Amino acid sequence: MMMSNLTRDLIQLKALVLKEYREAFRDKRALMVALMMAILAPIGIMMISKIMIEKLVDEPPVYVKFSGAEYAPQLIKHFADNNLLAFVDVPADEKSTWQQRSITLNIPANYAADMAAGKPIQLHLQADFTDKAVQPPVRRINNALRAFSLSIGYKRLLLRGVDIRLLNPLELVEQDTAKPDATFMLISMMLGLYLMLAAFMSGLSVAIDSSAGERERNVLEMLLCQPVSTLKIVLAKLISASTISVIGVLLILLLTSVSVGFVDLTKIGATFSLDLSTAAILLLLLLPICFFASACQLFVAFQTKSFKEAQSTVGMLIGIPAFIPFVISMMDDRPQWLNWLPIAGQSMIIEKIFKGVELDWLAVFTTSSVTIVITVALILALAKKLKSEKVVMALS
Repeated sequence: MMMSNLTRDLIQLKALVLKEYREAFRDKRALMVALMMAILAPIGIMMISKIMIEKLVDEPPVYVKFSGAEYAPQLIKHFADNNLLAFVDVPADEKSTWQQRSITLNIPANYAADMAAGKPIQLHLQADFTDKAVQPPVRRINNALRAFSLSIGYKRLLLRGVDIRLLNPLELVEQDTAKPDATFMLISMMLGLYLMLAAFMSGLSVAIDSSAGERERNVLEMLLCQPVSTLKIVLAKLISASTISVIGVLLILLLTSVSVGFVDLTKIGATFSLDLSTAAILLLLLLPICFFASACQLFVAFQTKSFKEAQSTVGMLIGIPAFIPFVISMMDDRPQWLNWLPIAGQSMIIEKIFKGVELDWLAVFTTSSVTIVITVALILALAKKLKSEKVVMALS
């Protein structure tokens, strides 16, 4: 008798899950929109990484309007060696850009005389320092000029018989103990954030449609009239929305491993490889988050009175996976209890994975267990609420 009841329950749950899957995959356009973030995120990681590496490592030409360049040929040569070129050499397609930036360096006519006399020389750099595009070129000009000035100062001291090592009595030697994968934290931070967002965003539309949407279409009321428990109905909706969330997470993992291959990380001495074992650990870590996110969205959506209200209210939950990791990243001393909380615990573990730190399986088990317990509590509470006419008829 007990086996027959269990078989009947499984058959009913299977029928409900298939029904939810048909509803979720029926509208292909809505499904593509739901997974769009998971598809575009790896492209965003690739583009941002290329831009950041170019700014941090590459030294594209900077074109400066030199006034009095004939008075300081060695300085101009030093600038040219650092890819700081005269404005007359600017390519035709970039001329309007550098004309707008208008970076001017004025070299006085008494430059050679003051240099020979050992007097300080004032060079005037003119630019719009509030312009964000001007700041990197100005910084490079300052660095190049400082290096040139120091080299002249050292030569003057040597001519006077002064050992220049006296100027640096202490020398700090830094030894980076981080593993190679940890040196490229840009990708890891973005990927960790996008994985969390994918878990919350991918199944969002399915969760709203299967709750507030079905209630407005009177499908929910008809479903509750059938001889099935509210718990099975909620479980079916949870499985459907969570499946889309898992697909979103898988897409990000797969596409990121491909897109990062187009980024030349060797320029910053870094490597990044998302092997099968790391991807499996990340997926195992994020599976509870997918179910937790869908449970939260279903619970909140059923408390609203309309589909439109559900869209605006449930949409606010997306801020959670972005806000919590940001706050944690700003904390120097993190309390131990943060390792147990959903999202917070997973984000810190993901951070450690990309730093190359040995995985703490106890932390994985603890945060996953707490996440699952909260998810189960939400599902049981929602199943109980669906027995009330106020929730079903949106009277509350």
